[in-house]
Amino acid sequence: MEKLIKRKPHLNIEHHMTAIDKGQRRTLDECFQVFKVIHQLVDTEEDILMVATDVIKEFAADGVKYLELRSTPREEKKTGLTKKNYVDTVIKAIQQCKEEVDIDVRFLVAIDRRNGTEVAMETVKLTEEFMLSADGLVVGLDLSGDPTVGHGRDLLPALQRAKNSGLKLSLHLSEVPSQLEESELLLNLPPDRIGHGTFLHPDVGGSQSLVDQVVKNNIPLELCLTSNVKGQTVPCYAKHHFKYWYQLGHPSVICTDDKGVFSTDLSQEYQLAASTFGLDREAVWTLSQQAIDFIFAEEAVKQQLKHKWTQIQPHMLK
Repeated sequence: MEKLIKRKPHLNIEHHMTAIDKGQRRTLDECFQVFKVIHQLVDTEEDILMVATDVIKEFAADGVKYLELRSTPREEKKTGLTKKNYVDTVIKAIQQCKEEVDIDVRFLVAIDRRNGTEVAMETVKLTEEFMLSADGLVVGLDLSGDPTVGHGRDLLPALQRAKNSGLKLSLHLSEVPSQLEESELLLNLPPDRIGHGTFLHPDVGGSQSLVDQVVKNNIPLELCLTSNVKGQTVPCYAKHHFKYWYQLGHPSVICTDDKGVFSTDLSQEYQLAASTFGLDREAVWTLSQQAIDFIFAEEAVKQQLKHKWTQIQPHMLK
């Protein structure tokens, strides 16, 4: 973002408009305003290539060995950017980084729920094309965007089509309170992973039947501690729903959400989980190792990663 701000001074964008720094909190609505500012800065193929490359290299520098990037394809009339070029450029960044850093990167094309039924279906069709043509780099669909806008039922035809075509589904669910009906509808698909799931369990206004659905289908949760606290959907780290699912022994994967916007990295998220919930080194190691089972890449990639973890383990836990 700093590089782009310098390159586009005419936009009059300052750093604090593109990130939520340490100690700061914003409402969920304000968080989505930050993304709108970022969209102004990232509106050409050149911008996308630079941002995607930098992000991948930062994750690699943090010790991440497998990464699933997500982004919503956008078109920009004034620069000639198309949605197809957008996805092509992210794939190009992944391929370039493969030569330079030790990290296996895949891509989930995101549906922004604010854009409605028609755009969701277009996104699914675009993703199907890339699933067949991008050498296994496009592995699934992400449903995200402002959770207070629209209703999941309008997106079900697109999501069902994606599932039928073999795409994996990661759906943001119960990110805000009072979405019991929508959560139930989306869980019936069922998704392959759940993003956030903040208000699924009964202690915070969810329901036992939703928890039962998640557990019965063994659907892993992607948990982003900093994002939820900074976005004020969770009051503090100690009250994060990681504790509920971890104590239940349910599959949970520590994630960063948007590392740039929320000023974090994966090491910091593991550190927060460890210090808040009293996890020792072995428990943290196990969390990262178990996450391999829930990635969307093919089985051979999972086996390679498990082998890598086995090799690294003695050095990490000595």
